[in-house]
Amino acid sequence: MSIHTTPHALAGQAATLKDGRTLRVEDWWDRAAGESWQVSQTPAAFLYALRVSSDGLPVDNDVVYGKDDAGFGHLVHVTEIASEGAAQ
Repeated sequence: MSIHTTPHALAGQAATLKDGRTLRVEDWWDRAAGESWQVSQTPAAFLYALRVSSDGLPVDNDVVYGKDDAGFGHLVHVTEIASEGAAQ
């Protein structure tokens, strides 16, 4: 089940998050995983669900998957991206 039919505008690029971290965006989570984060059983989706609850993030599928500088995968909501294409 894919909600987004086209790749995220930052797919394959680095983006700066509002907290100052850099994330290499792979794509929308639903395109990368083939399912919504809301039903995913992955550690990244579980940690994101905790942040939705604690940080008040929107409960929708405007979520991208990417990796940090150490190579760990993270899900972030598009509202957490500071500026598109800012990081290289």
